[in-house]
Amino acid sequence: MTSTSQTNRLDLLRSDVAAWNSQRAAGNSVIGSLADTDLTGTNLVGADLAGVDLTGADLSGADLTDAILAGANLTSTEFVGAVLVRADLTGAVAHDANFTGAYLTRAVLRGADLTMAYLTSTFLGHADLAGADLSAAYMTGAYLGGATLTGATLTGAYLGRANLTGATIATALDGADLTAATMPDGTVLD
Repeated sequence: MTSTSQTNRLDLLRSDVAAWNSQRAAGNSVIGSLADTDLTGTNLVGADLAGVDLTGADLSGADLTDAILAGANLTSTEFVGAVLVRADLTGAVAHDANFTGAYLTRAVLRGADLTMAYLTSTFLGHADLAGADLSAAYMTGAYLGGATLTGATLTGAYLGRANLTGATIATALDGADLTAATMPDGTVLD
């Protein structure tokens, strides 16, 4: 059951992102938990969701272009087909989150916990994944062209058919499954 305060927060966020951001900047109590909420298809362009608990929320098809999700709890959150272009997910915990078919072009995911996340057919072109934990992430068919993976952990990650053309991978790929992946230099592995 959704509380009245949670309903009010959701109504504000859905109807007026600028007012939501203003209240957050003023230190008003709009942060709270948005765990298990349905924000499917919501326009959240530029929303300040830094540090917000969105555990189990559904943001499938939402537009989070330029949104701030730094330090947010995104555990088991659904982002299927969502747009997170230039979004800031620095240090976010997105364990077991589903980003299937999402657009994270030029997104910042520095130090994010993406363990066991689903990034199937996800667009991560020029994304900054430096220091991110992608252990056991499922990234089949993901596009990582020009992405930065310096210091990222990819142990047990599945990158089958992923495209890493031009990516910066100053990290060990030991333990990652790269079956039929296109490497930074354009070679395709067996």
